[in-house]
Amino acid sequence: MVDLLKLIRNVPDFPIPGIQFKDITTLVHDKEGFKESCDKLAEIYKNRGITKVVGIEARGYIFGSVVAYLIGAGFVLIRKPGKLPAETYEMEYSLEYGTNKIEIHKDSIAKGEKVLIVDDLLATGGTAIASARLIEKAGGIVEEMAFVIELSGSLKGREAITKAGYKFSSLLEIPVDE
Repeated sequence: MVDLLKLIRNVPDFPIPGIQFKDITTLVHDKEGFKESCDKLAEIYKNRGITKVVGIEARGYIFGSVVAYLIGAGFVLIRKPGKLPAETYEMEYSLEYGTNKIEIHKDSIAKGEKVLIVDDLLATGGTAIASARLIEKAGGIVEEMAFVIELSGSLKGREAITKAGYKFSSLLEIPVDE
């Protein structure tokens, strides 16, 4: 077994002073670490009837596409505005410093499909919850959310997702202070 936590690089003061950025590029370029993280996520969700896996731009694509392949599901992109070429649904959500938007193709999820959301990291939960609402707007049912890393503690992502009525799992939990 690989110690996945040791493969996560901490980058101080990125992208702004005071942020301790958790860099997964060091995990994904390690072949054993990347394989183990994808295999572990897929193991949780195989045989659950999930028909689509949604990856959140951009690092969610890395893990989400592999998990979709391993569990036999289709893969759907959630992107920033203006990046998808066909008709989209759009969702605005709040950030600490303002708002942002994400989009999904209108024809990417059929009504009633069971969907798994995958991203690299759970911090405040804002993007994940907005993604879930976007999937529901498209007619899908959010089965669960999966993250490689959960930043637990003061960011309160776990609480936000639970309060919004969603379930999730994470491979690694890293405590953070205020």
